[in-house]
This record gives sequence, structure tokens and C-alpha cells, in this order.
Amino acid sequence: MNSVSIIARDATFVQHSITPSSIIQVENLDHFFGEGELKKQVLFDINLAINAGEIIILTGPSGSGKTTLLSLMGGLRSPQSGSLRMLETELVGAAKAVAVEARRSCGYIFQAHNLHTSLTAQENVMMGLEVHGTYSRSERRDLAVEMLAVVGLGERTQYYAAGLSGGQKQRVAIARALVSRPQIVLADEPTAALDKKSGRDVVELMQKLAKEQDCTILMVTHDNRILDVADRIIYMEDGHLSDRPESAAIAHSPQSD
Repeated sequence: MNSVSIIARDATFVQHSITPSSIIQVENLDHFFGEGELKKQVLFDINLAINAGEIIILTGPSGSGKTTLLSLMGGLRSPQSGSLRMLETELVGAAKAVAVEARRSCGYIFQAHNLHTSLTAQENVMMGLEVHGTYSRSERRDLAVEMLAVVGLGERTQYYAAGLSGGQKQRVAIARALVSRPQIVLADEPTAALDKKSGRDVVELMQKLAKEQDCTILMVTHDNRILDVADRIIYMEDGHLSDRPESAAIAHSPQSD
């Protein structure tokens, strides 16, 4: 039987088989923390396919495994079993150099903007290009200035984080994530520290730039106010994925074990 993910469109759910065209393919993925008697399973038989250009929201209770799954996809942790393919590259059992290369294909936006306080907005965005090692300093500077203008901060390129509002800091983080034109953007609670308007502005900006740059976004969030930007919403609870929150609960209930 083919592994499937659930696509939500117009309040209906249809099966979506993992295909070679999927930019992210996850099959029968399990993950554990700890060793020996302390070993604990945190992800259970994850199956998911994401296609180029999709905006996917992953939501569910705190501690359900969402950030763990995101970190595995981004090569920040090593997947242990099953299959996890990013841009047709298998990460399960992959060498460290392969994981590093996978990270270069992704842009990251975190709950905390993670800006370097000793650097200007421009310098923070330039750091998004340094990992690639293919841009000169002048090229990094020009691209950073250009991207800051795109996110509405063209007049604040030389501002330090202390001189920016929360929404502006997150815009710098978005510029840093997108300046290298990644094929995949992984966002972990990007609106958590923002008020309603700033959070909405940030997500709509991400949506706009993703469509313009034809990149895929996988966003972890608890923020029900932004769910409408998603092409699909996927729920996670206690390490299980589902199309609906109640189905996630049923999937790991004692009766279903």
C-alpha cells in the first residue's frame, strides 16, 4: 500500500500518494530520544508528501513532535529509521556532508528571530548567504539590501535589533531565510512572539514571497488566526500525523494499538 498524506481543499480531504515529484517525501519515519532504559519514541510511522510551491501548516499540542519533525527535515537532527527524502536526497543514514548540503537548500525562520544583536539588519541578512560560500562580500551586501527592501525595511538596513520592533525583527529573519532563494522554508512558530496585526503581516509576507520565489513552506504554528494561508493543514498529536485532531488522538489510543 502506498504511503499517503492528507490534502485539505475546500473543507474536503483526499488522499495524496508520495510520488517522485514530491519535494519532501517521508515514509514510515520513527524517531527516538535517549538510550537504553531512557529511550523514548517521539515520532511514530510518519508518512507525508509535500510538493513544490505548497504552503503546509503543521499544528497540534505542545510537545507533540512538530519541531522534532521540522528539525529532521532541515538536517538539524539525524533521522534514525524509515525514509526522509529532501529534494530527492535520502537523509536517513546519510553522511554529515549530505545533511549539511540539505541545510543549504532550506531557509529557517524560528519563533525567536535569532538575530545577532551586534550586527545590523543588513549584516544579519548577509549571514543567510555565508553558508553557501559562493557569494563575494559585495554580492552578499547587495542581495541583503535588495531583500530588506522587498520585506519593507529598505530604510532600516543599518539598524541594529534593539532599534527594531518585534514585527520588524521577524521581517529581517524572513529576509535572511529567503535571501538565498531556498527551495524549502521551514518556519517554527514564526508569529508566536508577535501581536495579531504583526503576526498576520509576517505570514502574508511569507506567503507572497513564497509564491514569487516558487518555494515550499512548512510552518509549525499554534496560531489559529493564520491557518487560512495554508494549502494544507496537518495535525500532530503525541508523535502521530493526521488530517484532523480527533483522528490523531484515535491513531494512538489504546484501542487502536
